Amino acid sequence: MDSSNGHKPTTAHRFLTGRREPLDRICNIVRSRTSQAVFVMAGPGIGKSSLTEAIAERLAGELNILHIHGSSALAAVPFGVLTPYTGELSAEDSVSPVAVLRSMWSYFEQLRAGNGAPVLVVIDDAHHLDEASAGVVAELISAGWATVVAAARPRPGLPQPLDQLWYDGLAERVDLRPLNREQIEEVLAHVLDGTVPDATVNAVWSASGGNPRVLNALLHDSAEAGILAKRNGIWVLLGSLPTDGVRLTAVVTKDHLRRRPEEQEALKLIALAGPVGRKVIEEICGAAVVRSLLDQQTVVENSGVPAELSVWNVLFAKAIRNTISVSRSLQLLEKIREHQDSATLRAEGRLRFVEWSLECGLRVPDAEMLDAAREALSRFRNHSARSIAAKIRDPELVHLANAVQARALYNEGAYAEAATLLDSSWVQLAGDAQGPSVLLLRMAAHQAAGRPLAEFAEDVRKQQQGLPEETRGRQEELLELLQFGAEVDFEALGDRVAEIRNSSSAGTGNEPLKALGEALLAHALAAAGRPSEGLDAALLAASELPILEGDLFFYSEFVLGRLVIDYLAMGEWESAERELESYASTHAAGDATFNGSLQVLRGYSMLRQGRMERAYQLLLPAVEALRLSDPLQLFRFGSALGFYVASRLGDTAQAKRLEQDYKDAVAGGPAHDFLAGAYGAAASEYLSRDGKGLAALHTLATTTEASSRAGTLLELLSLCWDLGDASVIPMVQNAARAVDGRWAASMLKLASDWEAADGDALMETAAMLEESGFVNLAREAYARASTVLEQAGERRRSRQAVAQREKCDHELGERFREGRFIAAAPAVHLTRREQDIVELAVQGLTDREIAQRLMVSVRTVEGHLYRTYVKLGVRSRDELDAALPK
Repeated sequence: MDSSNGHKPTTAHRFLTGRREPLDRICNIVRSRTSQAVFVMAGPGIGKSSLTEAIAERLAGELNILHIHGSSALAAVPFGVLTPYTGELSAEDSVSPVAVLRSMWSYFEQLRAGNGAPVLVVIDDAHHLDEASAGVVAELISAGWATVVAAARPRPGLPQPLDQLWYDGLAERVDLRPLNREQIEEVLAHVLDGTVPDATVNAVWSASGGNPRVLNALLHDSAEAGILAKRNGIWVLLGSLPTDGVRLTAVVTKDHLRRRPEEQEALKLIALAGPVGRKVIEEICGAAVVRSLLDQQTVVENSGVPAELSVWNVLFAKAIRNTISVSRSLQLLEKIREHQDSATLRAEGRLRFVEWSLECGLRVPDAEMLDAAREALSRFRNHSARSIAAKIRDPELVHLANAVQARALYNEGAYAEAATLLDSSWVQLAGDAQGPSVLLLRMAAHQAAGRPLAEFAEDVRKQQQGLPEETRGRQEELLELLQFGAEVDFEALGDRVAEIRNSSSAGTGNEPLKALGEALLAHALAAAGRPSEGLDAALLAASELPILEGDLFFYSEFVLGRLVIDYLAMGEWESAERELESYASTHAAGDATFNGSLQVLRGYSMLRQGRMERAYQLLLPAVEALRLSDPLQLFRFGSALGFYVASRLGDTAQAKRLEQDYKDAVAGGPAHDFLAGAYGAAASEYLSRDGKGLAALHTLATTTEASSRAGTLLELLSLCWDLGDASVIPMVQNAARAVDGRWAASMLKLASDWEAADGDALMETAAMLEESGFVNLAREAYARASTVLEQAGERRRSRQAVAQREKCDHELGERFREGRFIAAAPAVHLTRREQDIVELAVQGLTDREIAQRLMVSVRTVEGHLYRTYVKLGVRSRDELDAALPK
């Protein structure tokens, strides 16, 4: 495994990758002289200085560039920033606007005399220009003596003479916003050599707030600390982004020092206490200071009642706190306490107040610490939850505090440590409202650490002998459900869940049992070929989630996985993606913990749809994420899927690495493990082509696990068929008849028409499958139709089928197809005209040049090239040469 960072973020115009549009736009304005001035407006750290530097660099060979730097030190000195260009003036003339203008004109004339090029004046920090200098610059613009690009902050904004030009329509204004997610992704792709997965992009985007200066500091500090690391070509975060790094500390210090003392004081208070009531800060520091910080967008105000203030960026707030000594922090805490009623604080504010008190060495009541620890846990602030809970000593609270610590450790992937903590406290919590959640969490921790469920259940039964009968009964119900779920026994689960549904105790603390039972039943029904019923069960499980929000077990994610599996078993791809998107949009805090699991589900969905390249892009980063945190125990399943896709796409090196991951992985549960074995066997066959993998699949198809689960059997048989084994087609028909949902119906239709070998019926089926969203199955129907029609002598229609199959290939995004049926299809040859056009394209001729050479239209050339791309499995003319037969 490659664990080296292999990266030092570049500093020269590093974030202009995300600023191409404003850079191009401003350069075009300056070149065309459609406006004599462009004002670039942006808050601190948003990148206006980098942008103006890049403008000057790009235009240096075309214009005479003159740099002016505004300075707060010279803001009160008339014409102070223009001194380098007015040095020959007398003391009396140096304060005369007319004399200064003449001097500037003379300087411009000397510049033009050298090369005749116009003058471009680039002004940085123009908001610091004194009124006199701004007046001169405005005159230069109005007279057309020079073009000006001036960068300034929106507050306090440009001096009045320059602002007036914009109001009068004599200047363009470009407002730079923080980088959005797509721009952050573009920047990371530019500065990091390798694949940057969505989870890393999301974390960096959220932490930086899109501020390029903070982003730059974070990248450097994370790389130096080894937190941003390249693993097997994937950039992953091995922990929380650092708030005490050298670069970020320097950014915070510089930002702090340029502020007035009263703003510094207010900012420290908000960073330490935030979210904190606006009224509290106004009472201490004054309303004008608060308005100033809000104007500068350094702090933000929520919309609640009462209004609360926070520093604009959580990481920036932490970095500010790191610069404050404990003694000073304690003084500020006492000042806040004098003005703040703790009863008015909302959840996050109470959590922060507890954290701050503990940082200052103050004692906090254990009950308050437990509430704060649970609040931190709900926000996936795992370190905070652990550190607060570890300080609790009250005998009545310490066991629940241990469970909170255990869940935080579980989130971080420390499963053995989580299990140890729960072992010491679960008996004491068995009768508590959190008892079921604690037992489930303990089971998950032990299973993730490699302990079999049966052994765990036996241990639980031994240790609960002294507990009250009611408590033992509830624990036994949970263990029974878990055992039926492990056996994927939908009949036993169905009976037990029906009893739970009809229980008179329903709705009185029975929610964990119902959510667990329905979710396990949903998965078992999907495996049994009854995903429609499974979906109903999954939705019933989801209906219990609101009341379970904040429990120690991860019910939401547990249920989500089963819900997605049912949708995929039915062939409802869009519904599965909608559920995943909905979760991601409402559970951003849990992204670092559960992202790998969600990406495995997304990759699985793409795989089932036949979108192998997209599946590969998702599964490789997902496997790396699961090495760090695998709460749903999907590593073995995910690595098997990755092994399969890598083998199928011909990436031998990655396939062999993922094969080893799959073989070394701890079992993740019988339901997933059986499919993992099937995909692993298919992957081996793609890799070696020796028949052993296919034989292993046939053996799996005869096992009880497969024969008793129609849905699982159909998926397994589809893998055999995908490998070119047509002998399984009758078995596919039998299995598909026992499975409900659109996917099984489509498989049945394809298999039936395949055997009937009716070209017309196959073409109709292919079109129906394509329209229904089963593009990969449509592709195979077209391939089979082309063979049948060719054998029947209908060559024209056979070629139509081939063209339609290639269209499906293109839609699925596959460059090279090693499918089950393509080998049986007739070879596709380039026409003479296509060959002529391709030869000229490979030589580097443009479409218009090719059209002139061959005396055809440009549209004809474009059409032939497009059809050639489809035939050869390429996407651009850059790939043509490598794809042509040698």
